[in-house]
Amino acid sequence: MRYGRLRDLSMKTLETLTFDNAALRDLPVDTSSQNVPRQVKNACFSRVDPTPLSSPKTVVYSSSAMRLLNLPLSELERDEFPSYLCGSKLIPGAEYAAHCYCGHQFGYFSGQLGDGATMYVGEVINNESQRWEIQFKGAGKTPFSRSADGRKVLRSSLREFLCSEAMFHLGVPTTRAGSCVVSTDTVVRDVLYDGHPINEKCTVILRIAPTFIRFGSFEIFKSIDRLTGRPGPSVGKTDILKQLLRYTKSRFYPDIPGEVEEEDTVVAMYREIMERTARLVAHWQTVGFCHGVLNTDNMSILGLTIDYGPYGFMETFDPGFICNGSDKGGRYSYEAQPAICKWNVKKLGEMFALIVSQEKLDQVLESWEQVYEKEYNQLMRRKLGLLTESSDDAELFSKLFATMRETHSDFTTTFLLLQSFDLIEGFNSDEAVNQMLTNCLSIEDVTKTLKPTYSKADCAALLQIISQFSLAAGNEAGFNPLARYGIEVDSVLRDHQIHQDLENFGKMTAEDRDKQCRDKWTDWLQLYKTRVQDDSEKSNDSNYRQARGDLQRQSNPVVVPRNHILQRAIDRAELGDYSLARRLLEVFEQPYEKPAEQWLAERDVGDKGACTVT
Repeated sequence: MRYGRLRDLSMKTLETLTFDNAALRDLPVDTSSQNVPRQVKNACFSRVDPTPLSSPKTVVYSSSAMRLLNLPLSELERDEFPSYLCGSKLIPGAEYAAHCYCGHQFGYFSGQLGDGATMYVGEVINNESQRWEIQFKGAGKTPFSRSADGRKVLRSSLREFLCSEAMFHLGVPTTRAGSCVVSTDTVVRDVLYDGHPINEKCTVILRIAPTFIRFGSFEIFKSIDRLTGRPGPSVGKTDILKQLLRYTKSRFYPDIPGEVEEEDTVVAMYREIMERTARLVAHWQTVGFCHGVLNTDNMSILGLTIDYGPYGFMETFDPGFICNGSDKGGRYSYEAQPAICKWNVKKLGEMFALIVSQEKLDQVLESWEQVYEKEYNQLMRRKLGLLTESSDDAELFSKLFATMRETHSDFTTTFLLLQSFDLIEGFNSDEAVNQMLTNCLSIEDVTKTLKPTYSKADCAALLQIISQFSLAAGNEAGFNPLARYGIEVDSVLRDHQIHQDLENFGKMTAEDRDKQCRDKWTDWLQLYKTRVQDDSEKSNDSNYRQARGDLQRQSNPVVVPRNHILQRAIDRAELGDYSLARRLLEVFEQPYEKPAEQWLAERDVGDKGACTVT
């Protein structure tokens, strides 16, 4: 409504969007038009048409995301809007295509994957000369759909829509979501993989980003993998690899000097990708976000969060938090994310090494920890309201998270409580500790939360195997003899700790638990108070108290997309009531403001956050 006065001068309609579909012009397109499952060789895209849906209806849209395309509110409320945004009606100037890519999934090369349920729609040039690629997710079959139907359902689509927008407003690099459109058509899904399939409504979301090129886009050139025996569909085609590198550099890294034929240019681009990825995962760790499926095909070449599937925001702090119900081995747990992202960057480097020195690329990757830790420490200082740096900060942060784990404190609420304390004048330690105790779980609630994947006996047996192989001659440090079975060492160690905790809690009284939590927080708050006082003395800010308070209020969200919040919106939406989904979008657009609905800021005790999404 407030954009109406600019409509004639700067706003667009769905029929007058300015498209410049450079990806299809600058990269090789499949010569076959057969929309059947097949290997797509020597091409980056295959042209496809979206499959129309019956009676499409808008569930929710993001007016701020759609303004990137210069679409005003009046366009979003048109009767034709859902038909255009699900593919039932073709957008003038759009060219629909599916992107070919490969990927390492759970550590193993899977060969060709590609956009099995996603479609490139085109690249819109807005009035600020910004280029935005738009995609449909769930618009029908493509040559990469394999045995699937190319559809997405309301449950998973609404989760992706809401989290994409929430992450943007949290300041985390991410793709955007413009709309979520549902239909009366249905597909069969076995939600819990328990043999009880149900019919779910077909749904399409519009995704927006500068590009959806990913690490896996470069893996189509991979030679036969020694473990899986699978090659990329364009193995040996270094001419196309250079073409893809040239396109990526010219469109998204234009400030890097030189051409892709020059080794230093490719290495410089690899460094920038590495640094963006390291900074991205640092953001995830400091908001308690767990992606869930960090395969190489889900890693953006621009360092953006993409492909929201079985993600989860941590509630009760647990470094071993696993949000993906199918990740039994814990490969993509919260604490594993930095190392996994580094591993994925290494796999990207192996593709770049087809034309440049592997040694130079490896040297770039050696600075991963330095880049990650610098960003992580800076973000953590903001969350704790620290204006200066200290060599002891890493230890302070580590002890904070150890305290949170031992007291089973809620991730988001912990930082909100900490920002409420005045640590300069009038600090009352007993009152502060009492406040922190309101965020700790009781013995009863802890036992609901601690749910190991492996039994105590299995855990002991697995630890024995790990120990035997670790001591065996010739095995490298960090060798995992259980990797071929999808079992990560860290997940076994985590379960071992859980069994120990459960045994200890079985012997503990409520008074013991209260004293345990009280002692832990008393000790850490004393460290924090000393650090803040030192920070105050070192800071040059004349209004230090106000400055650190503002910093914390801008860094610690009140509301994040907790699973139980999203599930309520999904349950209502599946009954045709979209009001809560729209309300959640409003709340997520202002994550640092306290919502009127108190339950939106509360955790769900016992929710492990693990889910499956199709």
